[in-house]
Amino acid sequence: MADMKEKGLTLLSSTTVSLAADADTTLYTVPTGKRCILHSAILVAGADAGTSVLSIGADGAETDFIPNQTLSGVNAQYDAAIMMPVPNTTPTLTKSYAAGTIIQAKVSNHAGGATNTLFLYGTLY
Repeated sequence: MADMKEKGLTLLSSTTVSLAADADTTLYTVPTGKRCILHSAILVAGADAGTSVLSIGADGAETDFIPNQTLSGVNAQYDAAIMMPVPNTTPTLTKSYAAGTIIQAKVSNHAGGATNTLFLYGTLY
C-alpha cells in the first residue's frame, strides 16, 4: 500500500466477515519492516447479528486487541458497531504488533449473516 500515509491513523483493511459460522478471518498482515498499533474497528452489518460474539487480535491471541464483544445491539442491515479499547483516565494498554503479525477477527456463538464488512484502523510506523 504505497499510497498509505504512515505514522498517521489510516484504514488498514476492509474485509467481509461472516457471522454465520464460528471461524477466524484474517483482516491484516503487518508489512515487512513495520510495526502496527491498532486503533479501532467498525463492523457494518449485512443483517441482524443476533448474539454473535466477535473479538480481534493477533493470530492465536484473537482477544488481545478487542476482547469478546456480543453484537446483540446490531439489529439490522447497515447498523454499525464501533469497537475499540475504552479510553479512561488510566491509559488503556494496547499492542504494537511486529512485522509479519497476522491480525484476525474471531467469531464465536455465530448467529448472524455472512455479508458483514469490518473496517480496521491503525497506525504503521
